[in-house]
Amino acid sequence: MSSETTAASMSTTTASQNPADPVLAGLKTQEAHPVSKKLRYADIGINLSDPVFRGNYHGKQSHEDDFTHVLRRALEAGCEKLMVTGSDLKQSTYAVQIAKDHPGLCYATVGVHPCSAKQFDSYRGGPSALLSAIGELAKRSKASGHTVAFGEIGLDYDRLFLTPKDQQLKYFEAQLDLAVEIQLPLFLHSRAASEDFERLVSARLPQLPKKGLVHSFTGSVEEMKRIVEMGLDVGVNGCSMKTEENIEVVRQIPLDRLQIETDGPWCEMRPSHASAKFLKDAPPLPKAVKKERFSPGFMVKGRNESATIPHVAYAIAKIKDISVEEVCEATWNNSIKMFGLGEVSK
Repeated sequence: MSSETTAASMSTTTASQNPADPVLAGLKTQEAHPVSKKLRYADIGINLSDPVFRGNYHGKQSHEDDFTHVLRRALEAGCEKLMVTGSDLKQSTYAVQIAKDHPGLCYATVGVHPCSAKQFDSYRGGPSALLSAIGELAKRSKASGHTVAFGEIGLDYDRLFLTPKDQQLKYFEAQLDLAVEIQLPLFLHSRAASEDFERLVSARLPQLPKKGLVHSFTGSVEEMKRIVEMGLDVGVNGCSMKTEENIEVVRQIPLDRLQIETDGPWCEMRPSHASAKFLKDAPPLPKAVKKERFSPGFMVKGRNESATIPHVAYAIAKIKDISVEEVCEATWNNSIKMFGLGEVSK
């Protein structure tokens, strides 16, 4: 997607800023599912800068831009805060723009994902130029209140074919140092790299009062416990509850260290996942249709979005044998405490 297209398609604002908007007007007060009235969610991991949320799949425009409908469904489901993930300089810039266009609802993260870390060596001007550009974007957008975390950064040894280990390690360490300099909490990624990941992160955490979060967590119980002992929170989404082993990890995450996310457009919860049996009492999701049969107001099959976050909370509640109200209250407070999101922490 070109920067011109992105800028043009991101020109809408939230209802509070533009009540005349026919899509977003009145969202804060309109009726939703009965349960949604008393539950609120913060989706701390949603990739809204992905072209699929503009109807573009693999470079092909398959249906009209329905970005504002995605936001509308999120708010109708009770999702009042969205953290838009930055995965490289371009996507981080998009994330900041979305946060600017939707103040009070959307907030950005800025960073370079481990699978994209090879971009440092191919960047025009070299690695130092890209690091400087990322740092300047993070500083400016933190000062304006649009960026609330440094990330998505980390290590991914499951996909070394995308970026080799030596590049991942080098630029993860460089970005950690930048996060310390800017004083932003961390939004972290860790796959099959726990030893190196914990070594590098633990050395910086004493200099980061708000620590950070390991998002889309799929590691073992032992890895989760070490992460929590380091002072980090754990982000849970559909990918975090695929297997029975995943379910046991979620059961043992301390409630005061838990945050929830969708990681849309990925990590949807599926009937084949171990989490499915914990969704019997969950509210119905908006109707979804195939992208070839797209209609405004419907979700798109296979494209996860923030409107599905109630299912993450309901599954966690059943797994932990507590009320969904407890899950929502705890995760909301944990997210506000760490990232702010325009709210005052209790």
